[in-house]
Amino acid sequence: MTDGAKPAFPAMSIEQAHALLTAPGSPLEVGEEEVRGIRMKVWKNAPPTLREIYAAGAAFGARDHLVFENERATVAAFQAAANKFAHQLIADGVKPGDRVALIMRNLPEWPVAFWGAVLAGAIVTPLNAWWTGPELEYGLKNSGSSLAIMDVERYERVREHLDNCPDLKKIYVSRSKEEIADPRIERLETIVGTTADWASIPANAPPAIATKADDDVAIFYTSGTTGNPKGAVISHRNIISNMLNAMSAQARAFLRRGEAPPAPDPNGPQRSFLISVPFFHATGCFAIMIPAMLTGNKIVMQRRWDVDQALPLMEKERITHFGGVPTIAWQVLEHPKINDYDLSSIEGVSYGGAPAAPELVNRIKARFPSAQPGQGWGMTETSATAVSNGSEDYMRKPASTGVPSATGEAKIVSLEGQELPRGEVGELWYKGPIVVRGYWQNEKATKETFIDGWIKTGDLAKIDDEGFIYIVDRAKDMLIRGGENIYCVEVENALYDHPAVMDAAVVGKPHMQLGEEPLAVVHLKPGTSATSEELRHHCAQKIAAFKVPVEVLFWPETLPRNANGKIMKSELKKQIENPQF
Repeated sequence: MTDGAKPAFPAMSIEQAHALLTAPGSPLEVGEEEVRGIRMKVWKNAPPTLREIYAAGAAFGARDHLVFENERATVAAFQAAANKFAHQLIADGVKPGDRVALIMRNLPEWPVAFWGAVLAGAIVTPLNAWWTGPELEYGLKNSGSSLAIMDVERYERVREHLDNCPDLKKIYVSRSKEEIADPRIERLETIVGTTADWASIPANAPPAIATKADDDVAIFYTSGTTGNPKGAVISHRNIISNMLNAMSAQARAFLRRGEAPPAPDPNGPQRSFLISVPFFHATGCFAIMIPAMLTGNKIVMQRRWDVDQALPLMEKERITHFGGVPTIAWQVLEHPKINDYDLSSIEGVSYGGAPAAPELVNRIKARFPSAQPGQGWGMTETSATAVSNGSEDYMRKPASTGVPSATGEAKIVSLEGQELPRGEVGELWYKGPIVVRGYWQNEKATKETFIDGWIKTGDLAKIDDEGFIYIVDRAKDMLIRGGENIYCVEVENALYDHPAVMDAAVVGKPHMQLGEEPLAVVHLKPGTSATSEELRHHCAQKIAAFKVPVEVLFWPETLPRNANGKIMKSELKKQIENPQF
């Protein structure tokens, strides 16, 4: 190798990189602790609670922090509003451990309500803003929330259900143009004003509430498509460990290419995130919103994801990171006017929640040469991302969701409960300080899902000889055609490899003799065309004949997704049976 030449990739193994990153005395040093009775690896130097994360953000007071349409707030203005709201919650009678529900779309006041409740010592309980009135009633009653903060749209949806929530004593409503004649309800603006008013709130300290690393800080409801959602109970340690997982993955990428990770630079350029996932989803809250406070990042919101509006917004706000689910990346890359905008600020395009075509990583690198593409896998129960794959590793293994961090452990388990060797498909189990303690007031589901610190994920996966994880399918979504197992994600990946396919899902079609057969539903990229026979022939070149879809349906819009960005196959099946177009 000549002087100055880069070493061949990878310059070291995953294990060697983790050993260097976690050595004694390093910021990412790993130790062992007993957490809620379970011995596990932990980040030894992690800040103990979210209060320390919030306090660190004060160093970036003059930076823009939240941007929504014509509204803009600096870190300092935001913290003044959050601190004031925290004191108000305590005046309202909120005590440590009380549940405070948060029900709204992505708006600047969402983080104010979240941090205000955290600083008051409450267990913040964000509910899905897409839920119906009865579903929101369920969340309020199941959590036993004593206070709720919601936008006026959600208030109108849940109003007739409030009397069925006996624990609910007070409600703050934002963005209501009229007073609401209900003694329990107060306009949020009477406490903190509008976004523009936050800068004039006098600086004030947050309440002094004693908090420990393993105290419960949030309940996030899983986006299950069957039965009632379950509330994952999340601690300070869970969230902060997830943040350190992300930091270590970034540092690992440098070591893998033979470079020293750069030291954190608080005076470096600000990162700007165009958020396209909801704050009420673990990724939006734990992987974007909370880390943005620690490092003084800017979060730019849209009322809803709209690629036509996103492109000029990326240029105007100098967005450095965007993503969410693969469809969003595709919509940006395929947009006919993408070259009309200066998108040179883009540094990262990350996504998860759905299968991503291996072609996508190549397209990202071609359009954004300086960007680091990445994908990951996680669950609400793992406090967002549990394994990640980025940079050169993602280029090498685009079908893999990546590897766990140095504090995470993964194994593949058979139906009989036996650990399987590398390369074999079974259920993915995961252990680490990001795994939640269980489900709120649901001992049965907790015992079924969590075993000695391990979570049974319900995902079928395999691990290769380097430790990279490949998600094969959801266990319950696997099809069985005449005794042959068909992993839907394998068929979907074959479809994604076709240049015209933007979105794809495979579901079971009942068959009298075979039990079920694979049926594909696809949404094509703008300006492209394909026939059912063409796509079936394409699949036949890549997968076994029994896996090839017997039929391909063409969907006129993006396939229905839940808050995690995962395609709702149960909803898709309903729409197939009763088409509305």
